[in-house]
Amino acid sequence: MAANEDQEMELEALRSIYEGDVCFRELSPVSFQYRIGESGDPKAFLIEVSWPETYPQTAPVISMDAFFNNTISPAIKQSILGKLMVEVEANLGTAMTYTLFEYAKDNKESFMENQPVNTVTSVSNSIATGTPDVPASKKKDKKEQLSKTQKRKLADKTDNKGELPRGWNWVDVIKHVSIFKLSFFNVKKICKK
Repeated sequence: MAANEDQEMELEALRSIYEGDVCFRELSPVSFQYRIGESGDPKAFLIEVSWPETYPQTAPVISMDAFFNNTISPAIKQSILGKLMVEVEANLGTAMTYTLFEYAKDNKESFMENQPVNTVTSVSNSIATGTPDVPASKKKDKKEQLSKTQKRKLADKTDNKGELPRGWNWVDVIKHVSIFKLSFFNVKKICKK
């Protein structure tokens, strides 16, 4: 069989096997991505496999350069790629994309055992390395308690919707101007003397 026929058969098999699988993504007819692990898992990673024209007689191009893998250390990436290349050498000449994805799924824990766990704690807005979230002492904010008289005064100030009337905090302009006018004339009289 020609390389293109083998590729077409493997492509058809991959489409039927991974139909509806959210971890599998076909980037093009010769390039595929597979996420190993759940999307929230800190030890999840993404493998991209691309077929050259002479695949499966030649090795596919395996990459872990996707943005999804930015949290994985370069040493771990190299280790995973090295182990996958050993699998490629063992399966050279046969359709191996499915085999590579399944091998990575089966060995995920051993691949990622030396990867430190990076977690972000939303409570303290800091990054903790090496340990998962430990709940801090939980303090509930106490709601301000109003007395009955305070509640009545608040209700008297507001309308039926609970909103204060328009201009409730405006300065009494006329009173302010009259006081200013009086003080201005007093200063003027003092200055004339």
